[in-house]
Amino acid sequence: MNTAANNPARNTKIMNRFDVTSRLVAKLKNDEAVVGGIGNTNFDLWAAGHRPQNFYMLGSMGLAFPIALGVALAQPKRHVFALEGDGSLLMQLGSLTTIATLAPKNLTMVIMDNGVYQITGAQPTPAAAVADLVAIAVASGLTNSAWAADEEDFERLIEQSMSSAGPTLIGVRIDDQPGTGTIPSRSASASCTAWACGNRCKQTALGLRINH
Repeated sequence: MNTAANNPARNTKIMNRFDVTSRLVAKLKNDEAVVGGIGNTNFDLWAAGHRPQNFYMLGSMGLAFPIALGVALAQPKRHVFALEGDGSLLMQLGSLTTIATLAPKNLTMVIMDNGVYQITGAQPTPAAAVADLVAIAVASGLTNSAWAADEEDFERLIEQSMSSAGPTLIGVRIDDQPGTGTIPSRSASASCTAWACGNRCKQTALGLRINH
């Protein structure tokens, strides 16, 4: 895989989130789990084709990668994809080092980077002009990280990640178009969590939790 140093963000094509998400969903053939991050990332995942294996993170920024890590560790034979926005990732940068340390080979993370907090008014993120999120991932220990140069390169990186020996992170530069489709319901997220965790999940008054 290309490293961030060989394929910097500024040289990548600006793509469309829904198109990229649809390309990913089209490659899912074996009950892979997909965790969508809060906001437009979720909306496009829902619109690209709702599946019972999808989990839509509602209400908290930055939790798509940590949740996907938990599913990947709980179900090592199932490949897990996590889709997260750049603004949300900035809330949980520490998760990158945790994932690098635990190194589940069945986890692929996708950063949708448009440099803004789009759903709250398109305010620029504090890292928009100065930070390379893929370079940060590499420095955090996720050496199998790269920017997707274009849509075809994104598909190649996704396919490559399915047989990787460690976690993969793919950065995608996207436009500022709003998400497509409707907002996923909380009941949909709850049912998907139960599926992802299998028999380890038990519904409580506070939501769903994993029982070890």
